[in-house]
Amino acid sequence: MKLSEVKSVLGRLETIGFQLPNGELVPNHFHVTEVGKITKHFIDCGGTERKEDVVNFQLWNANDYDHRLHPEKLLNIIELSEKVLGIEDLDIEVEYQAETIGKFGLEFNGKNFLLTSKQTDCLAKDKCGIPVEKPKLKFSDLNDEPCCTPDGNCC
Repeated sequence: MKLSEVKSVLGRLETIGFQLPNGELVPNHFHVTEVGKITKHFIDCGGTERKEDVVNFQLWNANDYDHRLHPEKLLNIIELSEKVLGIEDLDIEVEYQAETIGKFGLEFNGKNFLLTSKQTDCLAKDKCGIPVEKPKLKFSDLNDEPCCTPDGNCC
């Protein structure tokens, strides 16, 4: 989800909810402790230099049960971050405390923001010898034609 999409959604909401990949909701007394731009400059295992930029939201649960972050407050924090930090319309990454700090993608389901699981991946499979996975075929997907017809599927 891009920053512009988050801002658009916040403009229509009365309350903010974040839902974890397992379906649980982040407690409604959470705080957004950081809005920032993270730049990752690295070399992949194939030797290619890469650079990635994301907007980062950090969610934190406090013992402050009487305050709840309202959409207009988060929108103000985002707009200040854009102005002060020069943040562009980038993809959002969310940090949230679990056993350790978890990094999540972000989507919206019409009611809550969904923290989506992220996966690691090799960015240079063609250069570091990772075999390409062959698609698995089902016998039911194969043609029922006899094998020896001129347009058959065996020759």
